Amino acid sequence: MKNKFQVLALSAVALGSLLLDSCKKDSVADEPTPTLPVVVYKPRLATDTSKAYISKIHDYLPAPGQFINEPTGSMENALKLIGTARAALLSLGGYGGSVTFSFDHSIENIEGADLAIYGNPLTGNNSELSEPAIVTVMQDLNNNGIPDDGPWLELAGSEYNKPETIKNYKVTYYNPKNLTDDIRWKDNQGKTGAVLRNNFHRKDYYPLWIANQDSLTLTGTLLNNTLTDGSIITNKPFEWGYADNGSEDYKLLMTSATGAYNSFDLSWAVNAADVPVKLQYIDFVKVYTGQNSNGNPYEPVTNNPRSRFQGEISTEIGGAADIRILKAK
Repeated sequence: MKNKFQVLALSAVALGSLLLDSCKKDSVADEPTPTLPVVVYKPRLATDTSKAYISKIHDYLPAPGQFINEPTGSMENALKLIGTARAALLSLGGYGGSVTFSFDHSIENIEGADLAIYGNPLTGNNSELSEPAIVTVMQDLNNNGIPDDGPWLELAGSEYNKPETIKNYKVTYYNPKNLTDDIRWKDNQGKTGAVLRNNFHRKDYYPLWIANQDSLTLTGTLLNNTLTDGSIITNKPFEWGYADNGSEDYKLLMTSATGAYNSFDLSWAVNAADVPVKLQYIDFVKVYTGQNSNGNPYEPVTNNPRSRFQGEISTEIGGAADIRILKAK
């Protein structure tokens, strides 16, 4: 049997333990909750030494096409767009094929057009051939110099709100594994088709650097086809807001010292919910082919003598520039 002194001693120990536990809990409760550092976007302001043209190619991901795996459709050719314009033409392949680039400074949203993108649309009467590309932009919100901030914001051109324009379009191209086969595709609209091979370009149309992949899936906004049959197969331009597009803004610059380009205003930016986004600066630009057209006006017939004459509609760009700096030179 414990005597009263033992009971008192045990009670004191228990009380001390209780008080100690209470202090520990209070100490834990009083510790501040860790917080992540707040990253503040810091645009890279242009200086007197800033260059007008592309300074870095971040990514080149072409879709299958007749110029892919040739000099026109290669990373080596993409790198030729750095520091100049019209020194090379880069093919993006069929729908969704893209190139992503940046400048040595953030592009500022000034009054009027901010961004110039060079292409090579044909603009002659009854021989028009545009291969329009959609332009998207991104801010470097985490200031790491990599386009990983997402999401891309589309610069909404003249077709953006047209009923025939399809948002959230997705197409999957299938590796044919056979050099002589067309490149089959299937989209999320329940349609199927093919990038048709022709006799002018006999190399593999499926990008060789993903030759081990069975398929390639690309997404974006899909523009309506404007392919027209005639003595010359044409692809009509859209009114404004697309690269490699023979619109009036392009034609007005054909005799200018800067060369012809399509103009883009950063104030056109919209998010995935179709809501305009106010941007003071942007850091990255992604350009991708906006039409899914194999250049065959007789589709689905593929054995017409002219079915394979034109080849797929595939955007080609010859560079890009900050319009403010370009005009100041």
